[in-house]
Order: sequence, then C-alpha cells, then structure tokens
Amino acid sequence: MDVNQAKQEHLLALKVMRLTKPTLFTNMPVTCEDRDLPGDLFGRLMREDPSTIKGAETLMLGEMLTLPQNFGNIFLGETFSSYISVHNDSNQVVKDILVKADLQTSSQRLNLSASNSAVAELKPECCIDDVIHHEVKEIGTHILVCAVSYTTQAGDKLYFRKFFKFQVLKPLDVKTKFYNAETDEVFLEAQIQNITTSPMFMEKVSLEPSMMYNVTELNSVTSGKECESTFGKMSYLQPMDTRQYLYCLKPKPEFAEKAGVIKGVTVIGKLDIVWKTNLGERGRLQTSQLQRMAPGYGDVRLSLELIPDTVNLEEPFDITCKITNCSERTMDLLLEMCNTRSVHWCGVSGRQLGKLTPSASLSIPLKLLSSVQGLQSISGLRLTDTFLKRTYEYDDIAQVCVVCPYLGPES
Repeated sequence: MDVNQAKQEHLLALKVMRLTKPTLFTNMPVTCEDRDLPGDLFGRLMREDPSTIKGAETLMLGEMLTLPQNFGNIFLGETFSSYISVHNDSNQVVKDILVKADLQTSSQRLNLSASNSAVAELKPECCIDDVIHHEVKEIGTHILVCAVSYTTQAGDKLYFRKFFKFQVLKPLDVKTKFYNAETDEVFLEAQIQNITTSPMFMEKVSLEPSMMYNVTELNSVTSGKECESTFGKMSYLQPMDTRQYLYCLKPKPEFAEKAGVIKGVTVIGKLDIVWKTNLGERGRLQTSQLQRMAPGYGDVRLSLELIPDTVNLEEPFDITCKITNCSERTMDLLLEMCNTRSVHWCGVSGRQLGKLTPSASLSIPLKLLSSVQGLQSISGLRLTDTFLKRTYEYDDIAQVCVVCPYLGPES
C-alpha cells in the first residue's frame, strides 16, 4: 500500500520552507599590489561590486542581505517558523483539501495547523498557504509531518504526506551554585555559557523566586542617580564565553519566623533568560525549579543580630544573639559563657533563659571584651536543655577586628 502510494502521481504539490532571518552577504576579496600583473583590476572590480561596502571593499562582510541557503541551526528556546504551500499542478478542480502539520518530538506530538477545517475547492494553478510557529521546548530530533488529503473530480479520495527532520540544539550551558550566609540569606551564582557559534545579546537574565523568598539582583552598580549593569551597556556574550550572575535571596518574614519551614530541601525559584541572535532572532529559556539543601542547624540555632565591625582592645562591646528553637519540642534553656584565650565574657554565666516553644526565637544582649589584637573569633557559648540534659556548644560564631586605640597610625 505504501509503495503504490509513493509511486502515485498526485494532483497537488506540497512545498515546505523554514522562515528565518536573512544574513549579511560575505565575499572573499582578492587583492594584489599595483606592480603585479593584474594592476588595479581586482581593486576596480571590488569597487564596482554592489555588494561591498563603499570605502571598505576589502572587508569580507558586505552591506547586502542574503536569504538562507540551508535549514540552519535551531536552538532550544527559539521559535520555529515554517511556510507551507499546497499548489494545484493539475488542470482540474480539487475538492475537500485538508492540510495538517504535526510536530513529532521524543515525548509528544503537537498539532501546529492554524485551521483544521477543509478547503471546499482549489482551482488549477491556485494554492493554499499557511505559516506555522512553535516555540521549541525540547532538545533532540524533531520531525515535521505535513499531510494533505483531497478529493478528485472523479470522487477518489487521495492522501499523501512528507517528513522533515531537524535537530534542536542546546544554546546555553547553565550552572548554579548556592552560598549560605551567616543569616538566613542565600546567595545564588548562575554561570551562563554561550555554546553556540554566534554572539548573543543578553536581553534579560532574572530570577523568579519561589513564594518563600524575596530576591535582590546583584548585577548592577549605582553610579550617582543611575544604575549601570556590571557587564556594560552592550550586554553581548561571545561564543564559548561564560558570565556569572549573582542574586541574594532572603526568606519572607512569615517564613523566616518559622524555623521548621526552611529545613530540608527548599525551592529557590527559576531563572528566566532572554537573548537575541543575528538580526534580532529572539530566544527564551526558563530553568526548572532550583532547589538547595538547607543547612542543618540542629535543634537550637544561634545567630548574631548585631555585632560591631571594629572594637578597641580591652574595652567591652555589645553583641546581640538570637536563639531559635528548631526542634519540635519545648526547651528549657540555660546559657553558659566560657572564656577563651582572647575573648572574655562580661556578666554572670549560667543564666536561665526560660522555656522556648518550637519555632520560637529569643534575642539576648551580651557583653564581652578581647585581650588580643587582630581578627578574633567569638567562641565559648554553651546552651543546655534542662529537660533532656542535652548540651549544645557554639564556636566560631563570628569574627571581629580588635585594634589598639593608643597606637598611632605609624606604629
């Protein structure tokens, strides 16, 4: 059946052409010195060539546009556009013409036809035209299946189809890294590499946070009243070049107060990348939901809310600690302060902090001093849950710079 169908001459002809932007004309200039045999012949021919740039004839890039000579590359995130034409090559009227275009991928089959209704009749030398568009969202082999069915004047129902195979390539390589700050803030570094053979204009690279976070982009510098991108005014990404984008995410207050909510795997959000290539061809990619493993704080988390950057040697200074119950039980906490070689706590050790319910927090002001200059680590805090007789020790809580106020700048 298929063999007979292939040998049968049909009354209609199907033509399919991919619609892409034109490219700039390129030529190979041929030059020689004036004392050579051709003399000024090559130079005169280049000056008379209408495709070259006047005054810069030796450049390979011309000023004319040329239509694409091949199918070209299709990248993930771009829009595939195709022109489909069915022409009546016969001398008789054809009836009930139905043109159908499907796109077959590795996972699904999509109908791209603008209309699924049949055309009543098609006269000789007339045609049916259609333009289809599809945003490519899968990598790998794609097959465009164009099928045409019609009825002849004799009442015979005929059918044929054509297949057009093309590959969808990956345009960008995206890698992400997470950095956890001392507070609940999370820093996301996104490394984006252009793995195509042509430069890209990066129109937008943004992070759409999940419902738990607020995001701040750290890819611009404020100069006066203007905010300038760290990558300059013309954000081009050359082939095989890599660029790093940085974002700061902070939990919303209603989630930050609940310590148990951000435990385990948390969804950060997804990257939205928009670019343009060649003569304005637009592409867009959205990553899947980015997830990170939240740091394990144990049953009790101790963090600093307030600490000075620089303190004087042997002079007391104040800090504020925040204690959060990350467990699912109520605790009765006892705070002990242990002196180290460089850090000495001021006050009474063994303070009873009272009961702390699950997900609740408590802020405690503390006073201490340092007897050693330089960058010193604050350590020596110990919390004990008197209910379970369980002790939690905290070292290297933070660092502070200790200076001597009696020494001049020359000392």
